[in-house]
Amino acid sequence: MAQSSGPETGPEPSAPRGKATIASIAAEAGVSVPTVSKVLNGRPDVSQKTRERVEEVLARNSYRRRRSNGSAGPALIDLVFHQLGSPWAIEIIRGVEAVAATEHVGVVLSELGGKHRPPQDLLDAVLARRPLGVVLVLSGLDREQRHQLESRSIPFLVVDTDGEPPAGVPTVGSNNWSGGLSATRHLLELGHRRVAVISGPADVLCSRARVDGYRTAHDEVGIALDPTLTRYGDFSVDGGYRYGMELLSLPDRPTAIFAGSDMQALGVLRAADELGLRVPEDVSVVGYDNLPLAEWVVPQLTTVNQPLYDMGATATRMLLGIARGEAPTNRRLDLAAELVVRRSTAPLL
Repeated sequence: MAQSSGPETGPEPSAPRGKATIASIAAEAGVSVPTVSKVLNGRPDVSQKTRERVEEVLARNSYRRRRSNGSAGPALIDLVFHQLGSPWAIEIIRGVEAVAATEHVGVVLSELGGKHRPPQDLLDAVLARRPLGVVLVLSGLDREQRHQLESRSIPFLVVDTDGEPPAGVPTVGSNNWSGGLSATRHLLELGHRRVAVISGPADVLCSRARVDGYRTAHDEVGIALDPTLTRYGDFSVDGGYRYGMELLSLPDRPTAIFAGSDMQALGVLRAADELGLRVPEDVSVVGYDNLPLAEWVVPQLTTVNQPLYDMGATATRMLLGIARGEAPTNRRLDLAAELVVRRSTAPLL
Protein backbone atom coordinates (compact mmCIF):
# COMPACT_ATOMS: atom_id res chain seq x y z
CA MET A 1 0.00 0.00 0.00
CA ALA A 2 1.39 3.40 -0.94
CA GLN A 3 2.01 5.62 2.04
CA SER A 4 1.52 9.36 2.08
CA SER A 5 4.57 11.33 3.12
CA GLY A 6 2.47 14.26 4.26
CA PRO A 7 2.46 17.78 2.86
CA GLU A 8 5.77 18.97 1.52
CA THR A 9 5.60 22.43 2.98
CA GLY A 10 3.26 22.07 5.91
CA PRO A 11 3.59 24.56 8.74
CA GLU A 12 6.40 23.95 11.14
CA PRO A 13 5.93 24.82 14.83
CA SER A 14 7.83 27.91 15.79
CA ALA A 15 11.25 27.01 17.19
CA PRO A 16 12.99 28.44 20.23
CA ARG A 17 15.54 31.15 19.58
CA GLY A 18 18.71 29.65 18.11
CA LYS A 19 16.96 26.48 16.90
CA ALA A 20 16.99 25.65 13.20
CA THR A 21 13.77 25.67 11.19
CA ILE A 22 13.06 24.46 7.66
CA ALA A 23 13.16 28.09 6.53
CA SER A 24 16.56 28.76 8.15
CA ILE A 25 17.95 25.48 6.73
CA ALA A 26 16.73 26.46 3.27
CA ALA A 27 18.31 29.91 3.51
CA GLU A 28 21.66 28.53 4.67
CA ALA A 29 21.70 25.83 1.98
CA GLY A 30 20.65 28.27 -0.72
CA VAL A 31 17.57 26.25 -1.73
CA SER A 32 13.82 26.63 -1.42
CA VAL A 33 11.74 25.52 1.57
CA PRO A 34 9.94 22.88 -0.58
CA THR A 35 13.36 21.43 -1.52
CA VAL A 36 14.33 21.02 2.14
CA SER A 37 10.96 19.40 2.77
CA LYS A 38 11.51 16.98 -0.11
CA VAL A 39 14.88 15.97 1.32
CA LEU A 40 13.38 15.47 4.78
CA ASN A 41 10.62 13.32 3.29
CA GLY A 42 12.98 11.15 1.22
CA ARG A 43 11.57 12.34 -2.09
CA PRO A 44 13.59 11.16 -5.11
CA ASP A 45 13.08 14.31 -7.21
CA VAL A 46 16.09 16.15 -5.74
CA SER A 47 19.57 15.99 -7.26
CA GLN A 48 22.24 14.13 -5.31
CA LYS A 49 24.37 17.27 -5.02
CA THR A 50 21.48 19.30 -3.60
CA ARG A 51 20.51 16.49 -1.25
CA GLU A 52 24.04 16.27 0.13
CA ARG A 53 24.19 20.05 0.65
CA VAL A 54 20.90 20.07 2.55
CA GLU A 55 21.90 17.05 4.65
CA GLU A 56 25.18 18.79 5.52
CA VAL A 57 23.34 21.90 6.72
CA LEU A 58 20.85 19.77 8.68
CA ALA A 59 23.72 18.00 10.42
CA ARG A 60 25.65 21.23 11.10
CA ASN A 61 22.60 22.71 12.79
CA SER A 62 21.68 19.49 14.67
CA TYR A 63 18.22 19.81 13.15
CA ARG A 64 15.52 17.58 14.66
CA ARG A 65 12.06 17.45 13.15
CA ARG A 66 9.31 17.44 15.74
CA ARG A 67 7.20 14.32 15.69
CA SER A 68 3.51 14.99 15.10
CA ASN A 69 0.86 13.42 17.30
CA GLY A 70 -1.03 12.18 14.28
CA SER A 71 -0.03 10.39 11.08
CA ALA A 72 -1.11 10.80 7.48
CA GLY A 73 -1.08 7.01 7.03
CA PRO A 74 -1.15 3.81 9.09
CA ALA A 75 1.27 3.39 11.97
CA LEU A 76 4.31 1.45 10.71
CA ILE A 77 7.70 0.20 11.78
CA ASP A 78 10.44 -0.80 9.35
CA LEU A 79 12.16 -4.16 9.95
CA VAL A 80 15.45 -4.40 8.03
CA PHE A 81 17.37 -7.71 7.80
CA HIS A 82 20.86 -8.09 6.43
CA GLN A 83 19.61 -11.36 4.89
CA LEU A 84 16.37 -13.35 4.82
CA GLY A 85 15.58 -16.93 3.85
CA SER A 86 16.39 -18.84 7.02
CA PRO A 87 14.26 -20.12 9.94
CA TRP A 88 16.45 -17.90 12.15
CA ALA A 89 14.97 -14.79 10.52
CA ILE A 90 11.43 -16.19 10.70
CA GLU A 91 11.64 -16.50 14.49
CA ILE A 92 12.66 -12.84 14.88
CA ILE A 93 9.89 -11.75 12.49
CA ARG A 94 7.35 -13.72 14.55
CA GLY A 95 8.41 -11.85 17.70
CA VAL A 96 8.23 -8.46 16.00
CA GLU A 97 4.84 -9.16 14.42
CA ALA A 98 3.33 -10.42 17.69
CA VAL A 99 4.04 -7.17 19.55
CA ALA A 100 3.28 -4.92 16.56
CA ALA A 101 -0.11 -6.58 16.09
CA THR A 102 -1.16 -5.92 19.69
CA GLU A 103 -0.29 -2.23 19.15
CA HIS A 104 -2.11 -2.10 15.77
CA VAL A 105 1.16 -1.28 14.03
CA GLY A 106 2.09 -2.55 10.56
CA VAL A 107 5.52 -3.98 9.71
CA VAL A 108 7.44 -3.20 6.49
CA LEU A 109 10.05 -5.90 5.81
CA SER A 110 13.27 -5.21 3.86
CA GLU A 111 16.44 -7.19 3.09
CA LEU A 112 19.97 -5.92 2.38
CA GLY A 113 21.12 -8.93 0.35
CA GLY A 114 23.78 -9.90 2.88
CA LYS A 115 25.15 -6.38 3.35
CA HIS A 116 25.31 -4.77 6.77
CA ARG A 117 24.45 -1.17 5.74
CA PRO A 118 21.31 -0.06 3.87
CA PRO A 119 21.71 1.70 0.52
CA GLN A 120 20.48 5.26 0.19
CA ASP A 121 17.43 4.33 -1.89
CA LEU A 122 16.18 2.04 0.89
CA LEU A 123 16.76 4.78 3.46
CA ASP A 124 14.91 7.26 1.24
CA ALA A 125 11.93 4.88 1.18
CA VAL A 126 11.99 4.75 4.98
CA LEU A 127 12.08 8.56 5.20
CA ALA A 128 9.15 8.78 2.79
CA ARG A 129 7.08 6.36 4.91
CA ARG A 130 7.92 8.23 8.14
CA PRO A 131 7.52 5.11 10.30
CA LEU A 132 7.32 5.11 14.08
CA GLY A 133 10.81 3.60 14.07
CA VAL A 134 13.28 1.19 12.45
CA VAL A 135 14.54 -2.20 13.68
CA LEU A 136 17.83 -3.27 12.04
CA VAL A 137 18.79 -6.96 12.33
CA LEU A 138 22.48 -7.93 12.08
CA SER A 139 23.04 -4.59 10.35
CA GLY A 140 23.49 -0.95 11.24
CA LEU A 141 23.88 2.62 10.03
CA ASP A 142 26.88 4.78 9.29
CA ARG A 143 27.17 8.22 10.88
CA GLU A 144 25.43 10.03 8.03
CA GLN A 145 22.57 7.54 7.92
CA ARG A 146 22.10 7.83 11.68
CA HIS A 147 21.73 11.57 11.34
CA GLN A 148 19.21 11.23 8.52
CA LEU A 149 16.91 9.28 10.82
CA GLU A 150 17.66 11.38 13.89
CA SER A 151 16.94 14.64 12.04
CA ARG A 152 13.49 13.28 11.15
CA SER A 153 12.91 12.08 14.76
CA ILE A 154 12.68 8.45 13.60
CA PRO A 155 14.09 6.24 16.37
CA PHE A 156 16.02 3.07 15.53
CA LEU A 157 17.63 0.14 17.29
CA VAL A 158 19.68 -2.92 16.38
CA VAL A 159 18.97 -6.60 16.99
CA ASP A 160 22.01 -8.91 17.09
CA THR A 161 24.45 -6.18 16.09
CA ASP A 162 27.08 -7.11 13.49
CA GLY A 163 29.75 -5.18 15.39
CA GLU A 164 30.25 -2.97 18.43
CA PRO A 165 27.34 -0.50 18.22
CA PRO A 166 28.02 3.24 18.43
CA ALA A 167 27.41 4.80 21.82
CA GLY A 168 23.78 5.60 22.48
CA VAL A 169 22.28 3.18 19.92
CA PRO A 170 19.80 0.82 21.64
CA THR A 171 20.55 -2.87 21.00
CA VAL A 172 18.89 -6.19 21.80
CA GLY A 173 20.79 -9.46 21.55
CA SER A 174 21.71 -12.57 23.46
CA ASN A 175 24.78 -13.59 25.44
CA ASN A 176 26.74 -15.25 22.63
CA TRP A 177 29.91 -15.69 24.69
CA SER A 178 27.96 -17.57 27.38
CA GLY A 179 26.29 -19.70 24.71
CA GLY A 180 29.63 -20.69 23.19
CA LEU A 181 31.00 -21.41 26.65
CA SER A 182 28.11 -23.68 27.70
CA ALA A 183 28.12 -25.60 24.41
CA THR A 184 31.85 -26.32 24.62
CA ARG A 185 31.78 -27.07 28.35
CA HIS A 186 29.12 -29.71 27.69
CA LEU A 187 31.31 -31.46 25.12
CA LEU A 188 34.42 -31.30 27.31
CA GLU A 189 32.48 -32.67 30.27
CA LEU A 190 31.49 -35.64 28.10
CA GLY A 191 35.19 -36.43 27.73
CA HIS A 192 35.83 -34.98 24.27
CA ARG A 193 39.27 -33.48 23.85
CA ARG A 194 39.32 -32.74 20.13
CA VAL A 195 36.40 -30.33 19.83
CA ALA A 196 36.04 -28.34 16.60
CA VAL A 197 34.06 -25.16 16.08
CA ILE A 198 32.39 -23.91 12.90
CA SER A 199 31.29 -20.30 13.31
CA GLY A 200 29.81 -17.56 11.17
CA PRO A 201 31.69 -14.70 9.48
CA ALA A 202 34.78 -13.55 11.37
CA ASP A 203 33.73 -9.90 11.02
CA VAL A 204 30.40 -10.45 12.81
CA LEU A 205 30.35 -9.84 16.57
CA CYS A 206 28.20 -12.85 17.54
CA SER A 207 30.50 -15.21 15.59
CA ARG A 208 33.58 -13.97 17.43
CA ALA A 209 31.82 -14.03 20.80
CA ARG A 210 30.80 -17.68 20.40
CA VAL A 211 34.35 -18.66 19.47
CA ASP A 212 35.64 -16.69 22.47
CA GLY A 213 33.32 -18.76 24.68
CA TYR A 214 34.66 -21.93 23.03
CA ARG A 215 38.22 -20.85 23.81
CA THR A 216 37.38 -19.96 27.41
CA ALA A 217 35.90 -23.41 28.02
CA HIS A 218 39.20 -24.96 26.88
CA ASP A 219 41.18 -22.57 29.08
CA GLU A 220 39.10 -23.57 32.11
CA VAL A 221 40.25 -27.19 31.91
CA GLY A 222 43.77 -26.46 30.65
CA ILE A 223 43.34 -27.96 27.17
CA ALA A 224 45.43 -26.35 24.44
CA LEU A 225 43.47 -25.29 21.37
CA ASP A 226 44.31 -26.83 18.01
CA PRO A 227 43.97 -23.96 15.50
CA THR A 228 43.22 -26.45 12.70
CA LEU A 229 39.87 -27.18 14.38
CA THR A 230 38.44 -23.64 14.04
CA ARG A 231 36.50 -22.58 10.95
CA TYR A 232 34.82 -19.25 10.10
CA GLY A 233 32.32 -19.24 7.27
CA ASP A 234 28.62 -18.48 7.25
CA PHE A 235 25.60 -19.77 9.13
CA SER A 236 24.19 -21.84 6.25
CA VAL A 237 23.63 -25.58 5.79
CA ASP A 238 26.11 -25.54 2.90
CA GLY A 239 28.76 -23.95 5.12
CA GLY A 240 28.23 -26.56 7.83
CA TYR A 241 28.43 -29.37 5.29
CA ARG A 242 31.58 -28.04 3.63
CA TYR A 243 33.51 -27.51 6.85
CA GLY A 244 32.06 -30.66 8.39
CA MET A 245 33.50 -32.68 5.49
CA GLU A 246 36.87 -30.95 5.93
CA LEU A 247 37.07 -31.49 9.68
CA LEU A 248 35.73 -35.05 9.75
CA SER A 249 38.12 -36.07 6.96
CA LEU A 250 41.22 -35.02 8.94
CA PRO A 251 43.62 -37.86 9.83
CA ASP A 252 43.14 -36.94 13.50
CA ARG A 253 39.53 -35.88 13.21
CA PRO A 254 37.54 -34.15 15.99
CA THR A 255 35.24 -36.29 18.09
CA ALA A 256 32.84 -33.39 18.60
CA ILE A 257 31.80 -30.29 16.62
CA PHE A 258 30.19 -27.12 17.96
CA ALA A 259 28.34 -25.47 15.07
CA GLY A 260 27.52 -21.76 15.18
CA SER A 261 23.92 -22.31 14.06
CA ASP A 262 21.39 -25.12 13.82
CA MET A 263 21.51 -24.80 10.03
CA GLN A 264 25.28 -25.38 10.09
CA ALA A 265 24.70 -28.34 12.40
CA LEU A 266 22.36 -29.89 9.79
CA GLY A 267 25.20 -29.66 7.29
CA VAL A 268 27.55 -31.37 9.75
CA LEU A 269 25.03 -34.19 10.27
CA ARG A 270 24.90 -34.69 6.49
CA ALA A 271 28.71 -34.71 6.25
CA ALA A 272 29.00 -37.28 9.05
CA ASP A 273 26.44 -39.53 7.37
CA GLU A 274 28.23 -39.40 4.01
CA LEU A 275 31.52 -40.29 5.70
CA GLY A 276 29.96 -43.27 7.46
CA LEU A 277 30.16 -41.71 10.94
CA ARG A 278 27.37 -42.17 13.48
CA VAL A 279 26.03 -39.29 15.57
CA PRO A 280 26.58 -39.31 18.53
CA GLU A 281 28.51 -42.61 18.76
CA ASP A 282 31.39 -41.47 16.51
CA VAL A 283 30.99 -37.70 16.64
CA SER A 284 28.90 -35.45 18.88
CA VAL A 285 27.29 -32.34 17.38
CA VAL A 286 25.98 -29.19 19.09
CA GLY A 287 24.08 -26.49 17.22
CA TYR A 288 23.03 -22.93 18.09
CA ASP A 289 19.63 -21.14 18.04
CA ASN A 290 17.23 -23.95 19.07
CA LEU A 291 15.07 -23.56 15.98
CA PRO A 292 11.89 -25.68 15.90
CA LEU A 293 13.54 -28.09 13.44
CA ALA A 294 16.16 -29.05 16.09
CA GLU A 295 13.61 -31.36 17.72
CA TRP A 296 12.68 -33.04 14.42
CA VAL A 297 16.04 -34.00 12.94
CA VAL A 298 17.52 -37.43 13.65
CA PRO A 299 19.09 -37.55 16.12
CA GLN A 300 17.39 -34.68 17.93
CA LEU A 301 19.88 -31.84 18.11
CA THR A 302 21.61 -30.64 21.25
CA THR A 303 21.75 -26.88 20.81
CA VAL A 304 21.99 -23.50 22.51
CA ASN A 305 18.64 -21.79 22.87
CA GLN A 306 18.96 -18.28 21.50
CA PRO A 307 15.63 -16.57 22.31
CA LEU A 308 15.09 -15.19 18.82
CA TYR A 309 11.32 -14.70 19.21
CA ASP A 310 11.87 -12.86 22.50
CA MET A 311 14.63 -10.74 20.95
CA GLY A 312 12.25 -9.57 18.22
CA ALA A 313 9.44 -8.94 20.68
CA THR A 314 11.67 -7.11 23.17
CA ALA A 315 13.16 -4.91 20.45
CA THR A 316 9.69 -3.95 19.18
CA ARG A 317 8.42 -3.05 22.64
CA MET A 318 11.53 -0.93 23.24
CA LEU A 319 11.25 0.83 19.88
CA LEU A 320 7.56 1.66 20.32
CA GLY A 321 8.31 2.98 23.80
CA ILE A 322 11.02 5.27 22.43
CA ALA A 323 8.60 6.44 19.71
CA ARG A 324 6.18 7.43 22.50
CA GLY A 325 8.91 9.48 24.13
CA GLU A 326 9.85 6.94 26.82
CA ALA A 327 13.53 6.63 27.68
CA PRO A 328 14.60 2.95 27.82
CA THR A 329 15.78 1.75 31.22
CA ASN A 330 18.66 -0.10 29.58
CA ARG A 331 19.89 0.69 26.09
CA ARG A 332 21.73 -2.61 25.73
CA LEU A 333 19.86 -5.83 26.50
CA ASP A 334 21.47 -9.28 26.21
CA LEU A 335 18.98 -12.07 26.81
CA ALA A 336 20.13 -15.36 28.31
CA ALA A 337 21.30 -18.20 26.03
CA GLU A 338 20.90 -21.68 27.54
CA LEU A 339 22.03 -25.15 26.47
CA VAL A 340 19.30 -27.65 25.55
CA VAL A 341 20.65 -31.22 25.71
CA ARG A 342 19.10 -33.75 23.33
CA ARG A 343 20.39 -36.85 21.53
CA SER A 344 23.16 -35.61 19.21
CA THR A 345 25.77 -35.59 22.00
CA ALA A 346 27.10 -38.46 24.10
CA PRO A 347 30.16 -39.37 26.22
CA LEU A 348 33.32 -40.16 24.29
CA LEU A 349 33.64 -43.94 23.97
